[in-house]
Amino acid sequence: MKRRVTESGIDIKPYYELEDVADLDLERQSPPGDYPFTRGIQNDMYRGRLWTMRQYAGFASAKESNERYRYLRARGQTGLSVAFDLPTQMGMDSDSPRALGEVGRTGVAICTVDDMAALFDGIALDEVSVSMTINAPAAVILAFYLAVAKRRSIPFAKLSGTSQNDILKEYAARGTYIYPPGPSMRLVTDLMRYCASDVPGWNTISVSGYHIREAGATAAQELAFTLANARAYLRAAVDSGLPADTIAPRMSFFWNAHNNFFEEVAKFRAARTLWAQIVRDDFAAASPKSWLMRFHTQTGGSTLAAQEPDNNVVRVALQALAAVLGGTQSLHTNGKDEALGLPTRASAKLALRTQQIIAHESHVTDTADPLGGSYYVERMTADIAAAASSIMSEVEKRGGAVAAIESGWVQAQIADSAYRAQRRVEAGEDQIVGVNAFVDPDVSSPSGATEVQRIDPAFERAQHDALAAFRARRNGQLVSERLAEIKRAAASGAPLMPAFISSVDDCCTLGEICDALREIFSAHHPAADVR
Repeated sequence: MKRRVTESGIDIKPYYELEDVADLDLERQSPPGDYPFTRGIQNDMYRGRLWTMRQYAGFASAKESNERYRYLRARGQTGLSVAFDLPTQMGMDSDSPRALGEVGRTGVAICTVDDMAALFDGIALDEVSVSMTINAPAAVILAFYLAVAKRRSIPFAKLSGTSQNDILKEYAARGTYIYPPGPSMRLVTDLMRYCASDVPGWNTISVSGYHIREAGATAAQELAFTLANARAYLRAAVDSGLPADTIAPRMSFFWNAHNNFFEEVAKFRAARTLWAQIVRDDFAAASPKSWLMRFHTQTGGSTLAAQEPDNNVVRVALQALAAVLGGTQSLHTNGKDEALGLPTRASAKLALRTQQIIAHESHVTDTADPLGGSYYVERMTADIAAAASSIMSEVEKRGGAVAAIESGWVQAQIADSAYRAQRRVEAGEDQIVGVNAFVDPDVSSPSGATEVQRIDPAFERAQHDALAAFRARRNGQLVSERLAEIKRAAASGAPLMPAFISSVDDCCTLGEICDALREIFSAHHPAADVR
């Protein structure tokens, strides 16, 4: 009989029975809502409240992205999730020479407080939760958002949302970093400290396994490296004088939902267990709220195929169902066309409808942890937790997440897994319908007649003109003073968030603020690959 094994190296038996879980003491397993929360963070889970349907969106101008947000909210989306373009993610203004050709392509371009105001025009910031996928310049982008709230006389205490603010995974897997790890970690904790006192409803970090998985990591590596990073952030916060019970409740997580249905369900269950143990036992956090892992999930972008895009609807539905059965608090479902470009309006609506059908028609929300007690799922949960714990132990031996990333070891582990996965696809061991299995000879092109979202090149020129006009009408002397204040604060170790907020209030741009920090912190250059 052919051996079956998950990509994480977990052997799968032909069937499972009671003796396979005899060591797990399931009779004494805590119910949902109790430590270590393997079965969920609330005792009634979705019977009490459904997950937030938070479709990730952003493209071209703030005005166009705002229109997409309004469109999705009118069709039942319950939270906003902002995608920023690559120059914004790298702390560049749209008219930077390095931004040429990238403005508005992978998300919305945000250079000024006016851009941020346009992005949320007509949207009540005190009535909607906003997630922002931004990392290296996360503190500056939050300052823009707070400036808009201030203009509208909305108290910061009424704001809710999340800054991804997870820079370690950028070094490990994604690449949109600006500064070296030391200064970057300072920016992370600076945002945490400010929000703890001034924006108490804001999640100050969303520790992301999603991008680690997209880069090629296995499920166990996604779990291990993400939790290792989370441990590093919490340790940095505590070392800076912030109590664990102040910071941990405002930490959230962001996971990938991939193709191995039961392994993904088990991964989510194991993640809650491991994090609860880390926070309670390693950091002596006393509050049960600190032990809870709240997480957002996005279906796997790297699993989508350009060939026969309609097949992606099925992939996304199964991945979303795994996230729901695993107990997610928030969910994004990818559009069927995302292997070809940013989702069209129609595919974004269909992706939202996928969540709504799961929520309101499948009845999987009728009880908490409906797969709990399954011999297979319980065994897989324990096995993936053990595999992840082993990897985390190796990270600790190498000096922790920051040191393991700086040496290139984490990146090498992910690259090796990605290589092995690609080899399996090329050898036909892993079958992808319509790509290397059941290929339709009548399909003349990968996308067929699928409509693809296009960004008008004229937008980039318009954005340049808007920036020039913005700079022309501001007080140049005041801008120079604000940028000098940022440099002094960066050099002295003083808190940076107040300086950022003052600077955006007085019309400094994103690129100008990030360039001021570059002068003090320098730019990061990665170490050579370590095998």
